[in-house]
Amino acid sequence: MTSPSAWTPSRDEWTELLDGQPRYRIDQVWHGLYDEGIHPTEVTTLPRKLREQLSDRLAPSLRPAITRSADDGSTVKWLWELGGDVAIETVLMHYEDRSTVCVSSQAGCAMRCGFCATGQGGYQRNLSVGEILEQVVRARTEAEPRRLSNIVFMGMGEPFANYNRVLEAIGRITSDLGIGARGITVSTIGLIPQIRRFTDEGLQVGLAVSLHAANDDKRSELIPINRQHPIAELVEVCRRHRRDTGRRVTYEWAMIDGVNDTDDDARELAAVARDTSAHVNLIPLNPTPGYPTVGSPVDRIRRFRRLLAEAGVNATVRANRGTDIDAACGQLRASTRADGDDGGRQPPVAVTLQPRTGDGGTPSGA
Repeated sequence: MTSPSAWTPSRDEWTELLDGQPRYRIDQVWHGLYDEGIHPTEVTTLPRKLREQLSDRLAPSLRPAITRSADDGSTVKWLWELGGDVAIETVLMHYEDRSTVCVSSQAGCAMRCGFCATGQGGYQRNLSVGEILEQVVRARTEAEPRRLSNIVFMGMGEPFANYNRVLEAIGRITSDLGIGARGITVSTIGLIPQIRRFTDEGLQVGLAVSLHAANDDKRSELIPINRQHPIAELVEVCRRHRRDTGRRVTYEWAMIDGVNDTDDDARELAAVARDTSAHVNLIPLNPTPGYPTVGSPVDRIRRFRRLLAEAGVNATVRANRGTDIDAACGQLRASTRADGDDGGRQPPVAVTLQPRTGDGGTPSGA
């Protein structure tokens, strides 16, 4: 059993933890956590004895196992060990005008999408609020002197399967870290009750839906949860989200060669996207061990995008960041387990990438 993250307690809970201490100790701890991005044991204004007590109660929850970088450091990926053979991934991406972190919300995933490395690895557990926040804090520190302006819940796990903690983390990101709600995007495979609830929250947080197919037969093959939450219902909740929040939904579409990249697929997607005034983010598929199909050729992706544009749909193509460093969700953990990686002492890998921009310029995640 691991110690809880120091970023899990709220300020009120820290007041209880520091009961008997002068009130300014709370300010010192809070300043360290959220302004300096350091663990309370590193806050040198605290007495040594208090730091030792906090070390016993609140150990750092993210222990770096592997760190890899690409494109002269413009993409950085961490594999964090959480204890108990649990590991998660975080990706930091630098662009000309912003830095974005793609965070995990679960260790593993139970959605079982066959082309996803995380889904193949199975589900282990939900992350705590502190484990989510700590990913953001670590990325913000790494990004300096750049400003970390965007958070995307597109890493390991289905965020809406850990709904309460993800929503609390979002609240803490905006209130305690000062990152605006419009700079945050949550990506879901399409859990309809949670999307309805998310809409009712009235937040200005972006919503992305991993669609990948626009008819039920094909989508159910790719995404088993579609059997419970079919496309017609998904379209309806996306239409309601647009109407009630004023925020445009993004449909994510992994381009899989010969599977969902035909002209018919483009026409079906265009009909769904027009119906909900959605933006489309086309994602060249990263190769995943165990999944026999590969990403669509570049020419096919260009034609697919052109067909969407001719149908009046705004679509962009996500740049593949860090393919050579296993930057897609779950790939670094999978490759580490497969080849017995000794801790990531590989040299940086150079890749040439162009960022994509969509609604509000928010880049998609790992």
